[in-house]
Amino acid sequence: MRVFMTGTSGFLGRPTARQLVAAGHEVAALVRPDTDPARFGDVADTLTLVSGSLEDMASLRAPLAAFAPEVVIHAAWADVSGAGRNAPAQLRNAVVAADLATLASEVGAGAFIGIGSQAEYGPMTGAADETHPTRPTSLYGVAKLAAALATEQICLRAGLRWSWIRLFSAYGPRDNPSFLIPTLMRSLLAGECPSLTACTQKWDFLHVDDAAAAIVAVATTPAAAGLFNLGSGEAPPLADTVSLLRDLIDPALPLGFGALPYRPDQLIHLQADIGRLHRATGWRPRLTLAEGLSSTLRWYGSQGREHSDVGARNGRGGQ
Repeated sequence: MRVFMTGTSGFLGRPTARQLVAAGHEVAALVRPDTDPARFGDVADTLTLVSGSLEDMASLRAPLAAFAPEVVIHAAWADVSGAGRNAPAQLRNAVVAADLATLASEVGAGAFIGIGSQAEYGPMTGAADETHPTRPTSLYGVAKLAAALATEQICLRAGLRWSWIRLFSAYGPRDNPSFLIPTLMRSLLAGECPSLTACTQKWDFLHVDDAAAAIVAVATTPAAAGLFNLGSGEAPPLADTVSLLRDLIDPALPLGFGALPYRPDQLIHLQADIGRLHRATGWRPRLTLAEGLSSTLRWYGSQGREHSDVGARNGRGGQ
């Protein structure tokens, strides 16, 4: 199978490309003309590099037509953290996704897979399935939802299989350093006491390798169409996850539970119902939370500090 990907050098894109290549698929990755191929890491030599820009979709027409992708996976997204999440420019991401879905149909692709976010749902009180109301509370969530609705209609009219994967909280190597798990790791590895809320929230965390495996499963399952929630399916109290991470580093380290107030827009329950994804593809998470955190700690200890510059610019695509 020939797969064209955006966001291939990012947190989620790199392990997805690696797993596709390992399964024998041919992967083409979008790359800006000035990008160092080394950013694709250990998969760089196995990729077909398509030079161009999502801001200039016309530049991609000829190379994409030549590659003739059967599946297009759109994992790139600008400004996934910080103030950018509520900038009006977020809406440009939805236009880019719509333009890419249109181009995918024009070059003969049979499927378009977009990486969405739990932010499309907004507040939830329990495990959310794909029928949960969409009430995004950030422009990031609004833009993701707009991209989902637009690409669905474009694919429907063009006869493409449309799949939209709403990612909940993923973690692992090369995560955005400003996100919770890497922030806690840095603090605890330095022997510091992190300032925390009471951490009574219930949050679903999924290792990025398991998230990548789910995307590969959707890409390679012709019947896997429509909306899919992607998470671990479990939401232990955040205090338990924080304590587990602390214990893996040093059980004697203190934790500053209650030192910070909850934000007015604090998500208290974040949990994916992954039943539809499992029924469609057979996918389930492989790593337990303890195994995933241990693996991430090993990576971070060996080379994570060298990659602290990765982040939103790499097109995380989820959360």
